[in-house]
Amino acid sequence: MSTQFRSARLTLVSHHLCPYVQRAAIALMEKGAPFERRFIDLSAKPDWFMALSPLGKVPLLLVERAGQSQAVLFESNVICEFVEETVEGPRLHPADPLERARHRGWMEFGSSLLADLWGLETATDEAGYERARAKIAGKFARVEDVLGKGPYFAGEAFCLVDAVFAPIFRYFDLFDTLADTAVFAGLSRVQAWRQALSARPSVQAAVEPDYPDRLRAFLVRHDAFLLKQAA
Repeated sequence: MSTQFRSARLTLVSHHLCPYVQRAAIALMEKGAPFERRFIDLSAKPDWFMALSPLGKVPLLLVERAGQSQAVLFESNVICEFVEETVEGPRLHPADPLERARHRGWMEFGSSLLADLWGLETATDEAGYERARAKIAGKFARVEDVLGKGPYFAGEAFCLVDAVFAPIFRYFDLFDTLADTAVFAGLSRVQAWRQALSARPSVQAAVEPDYPDRLRAFLVRHDAFLLKQAA
């Protein structure tokens, strides 16, 4: 870490399924930063959490330094940027300002994909499912056009764009067992990127072992059309 944050205690307030939490956790692990995770139930948000979170959402990063009041960071991309700027370790952003800005744009693009994924996993009928599926497929086709030789978004070096997209791909580890969504059909570079990210230790460790069971239970609670596809 930079000098003023080297001894800071970091706590990542989390939810087991939240992809935004995962991107922050991945960034922390890629930097080798020690941190504690504190899971909460978003359906019964504790009072202490609501007092700390301006938006009532996870993740939060609690930063505690000796002799100073606790700082609370919210919004996953803000947390990732803070980690990049303050924690020693491999660079997760390009040094070139233009490329760095371009990467930030693709991080936002990843967030838009997560909104579409919410529509896919909560759709209760075929029409809603197909609308969301088509939007996701179209966006991944755009991603295919900007990917290079890989294995990661920017080539050999893992970056924050990878941390954003890894949780997106993780959804399909379960979805692929339920239906052929075809969102990666014909997208060879996207498929290779997905495989490279799934093998990354930080990506694997960003969720608990029961993640697939929790995601399936979420689909059941929302009467998801995806489950009807598998029936």
